[in-house]
Amino acid sequence: MDEEQKELPTPPRFRYKLIKISTLTLLFLTLFLTIGFTGLKATSSSSFCSTCHEMKPEYYTWKASAHSEVDCVECHIEPGAKNLAKDKANGLVQVFDNFTNRYTAPIQMPKDIPNSSCERCHNMKTRQVTPEGDLIIPHDKHLAKGVKCVECHNGVAHGDISARNVTFKSDYDKWDTELGKSMMSDITFTQPKMEDCMNCHQARGVSTACKTCHTTGMVPKSHKQANFKTGNHGKLAEKDILYCNKCHSYMSDTDIKDLGTNVTASQQFLSGGKDKSTIISAQQYAKENTFCKKCHSQKPPSHVKGWVNLHGPFANKDRRQCLTCHDEQNIMNQQTTNITCSSCHPAMHDGKDYKSHHPIDITGYKAPAELCYSCHNKSKCQSCHTP
Repeated sequence: MDEEQKELPTPPRFRYKLIKISTLTLLFLTLFLTIGFTGLKATSSSSFCSTCHEMKPEYYTWKASAHSEVDCVECHIEPGAKNLAKDKANGLVQVFDNFTNRYTAPIQMPKDIPNSSCERCHNMKTRQVTPEGDLIIPHDKHLAKGVKCVECHNGVAHGDISARNVTFKSDYDKWDTELGKSMMSDITFTQPKMEDCMNCHQARGVSTACKTCHTTGMVPKSHKQANFKTGNHGKLAEKDILYCNKCHSYMSDTDIKDLGTNVTASQQFLSGGKDKSTIISAQQYAKENTFCKKCHSQKPPSHVKGWVNLHGPFANKDRRQCLTCHDEQNIMNQQTTNITCSSCHPAMHDGKDYKSHHPIDITGYKAPAELCYSCHNKSKCQSCHTP
């Protein structure tokens, strides 16, 4: 019986070692992947960005923006595992720069956010959004012409704070939720600007007419009043010509050379009244804007036959109204009509001392010369002063 029993072979040692090594390898691999996934998820969160001192301005402005529910990596890392790995490698360099204080401030983006990042959420081919119910924004046409999203929406997430010079190292501790909201409350830095649209249209040869971008034509209520053209618009222009220029600058064939400087009341107070606004007058603006000239070069209804003999009382009542089209002298050559006051009203010659207070030194001149005709009307002068 015992002879019939066969002895079983002893299991080899390496089999147990192989099982042990396989088990440990699987355990460490699981731990590595778990920790790696957890770490990747943590470092990809927007809150992780705020742990760096220099990223506080970007974090708190993002938190107050319309993109607050979109994590930073959704915009700042292009789709694909390769781009993700590349960004994590760059992240190690940024951590080193952070600890060694070698980063530059304000922080600048090395390159613009690509359209592909925006198109993760937005379909540019079907996007028909008009925030105010009046704008016409054909995103598909802009996309077809190669216009980048950030060319119009560069401030949507951070309010363009880098260009505004509000992200200096000395101010990082001041940044919190309230300051982020304050920076994002000014739509001048968060929404596309009309001047950017107009400049782009002009550069590309696209129409800049109001109806190109606005369904209502954008005509203000004041412009719809019956007496607006005949008299009221001049008074409104005198109050705030810069407001008029926001639209009418694009209607002129030539640029307005110098609008002047607008000094706020606080600046005037701090300067003790020394700094004053030097804004161009409404009358001068009308002579430089070619859109205004189209109407101002035409005779008003008041200029009836025989107006030359009737205009005196009107001019004495409000000479500024006359000077909207005319000039006292033909010095700037910008009046909308060739008729100046000096055409009929030469300088007074009845005083013996008139040469001493003449604007130009005419000492030694006894008769009109070519110099005189730079301001005065030649034919009018020669009607009395024969050559």
